[in-house]
Amino acid sequence: MSGTPGDLPLEIDVRGVKKLLDDQVDFFLLDCREPSEYVIAKLESAVLIPMREIPARLPELEPVRDQRIVVHCHHGGRSLQVTQWLQQQGFAKVQNMAGGIDAWSVEIDRSVARY
Repeated sequence: MSGTPGDLPLEIDVRGVKKLLDDQVDFFLLDCREPSEYVIAKLESAVLIPMREIPARLPELEPVRDQRIVVHCHHGGRSLQVTQWLQQQGFAKVQNMAGGIDAWSVEIDRSVARY
């Protein structure tokens, strides 16, 4: 098993994220897409901080440093980079949502627009 420093797998699939939401697990859902993408499709509980802004806005994530953080983007590439970068900054419980919001739309909620 490839784990993060917090002993969580590097990635979590959309079904796993749906289960966290359904079970009302306390975690922080970070959307690292651009605002123009967020307007098209979003997960209601997600907080938007575009990838390019994360280094400058890192203080906004300090309150959730010790919490589980799930990062998502469109297909999972940018969010994987953000996940790895946050790990390098000492965030131990951060995971990438594999497949991104596109996989969410296909596998979980077809009402979420695809683009």
